[in-house]
Amino acid sequence: MKRIVISVFVGLFSLNFLVPRKESQPALAHLESALAEFKGMVAVDQERARIRQKVTRIVERFNPDMDEKTRDRIIEEIIRMSVKYDNLDVELICATITHESGRNWNPRAVSNAGALGLMQIMPRTGAWLAQYEEDIAWTTAEEVLFDPILNIRLGCRYLSYLIDAYGLEGGLAAYNGGETIARKWLASNKADGILWDETSSYVPFILKLYEEFQGRTM
Repeated sequence: MKRIVISVFVGLFSLNFLVPRKESQPALAHLESALAEFKGMVAVDQERARIRQKVTRIVERFNPDMDEKTRDRIIEEIIRMSVKYDNLDVELICATITHESGRNWNPRAVSNAGALGLMQIMPRTGAWLAQYEEDIAWTTAEEVLFDPILNIRLGCRYLSYLIDAYGLEGGLAAYNGGETIARKWLASNKADGILWDETSSYVPFILKLYEEFQGRTM
């Protein structure tokens, strides 16, 4: 990076002072364009570093004992999914994982209903997503869904689809309680008593964490 910016500035200096102005204009415009592109690259790198630091602090807050290699792979996958899906950002993914995993970010978390991994995916749903959406070889539910990278990839694919279909609140309701109950809830203008008790608590819990992660200086 330093070599690039030095070369650009040397080039600008040379063109301004060593070459007649009229002759230097096309090359000067090219160098100015290169400098603008370089500044854009620096801004992107800085933003990525800021996001990475934020996600790192979230993970360390809830699972300070996670080994560094696993943590770094998880962070990179979360960032990658936030780029891949326009309707998911790192804060929403982190909020979902935090609540789904029981606030401990344990890649081997298991629910009473049999959902597995960081994003608590049911084996049947995971097998369908793996085969038809992500082209992931399905061996066993434990092998695939306890892999934090595959779990995040499948969970984000499913969550993005549901949010696209039902909006943020409806998508979260569908992720927890199923699409049928989410559709009924939305059709009733989000009336009380439609969602399962767990789902009616699930949606505001996720939204509260989402808001916290968005506003927190991590």
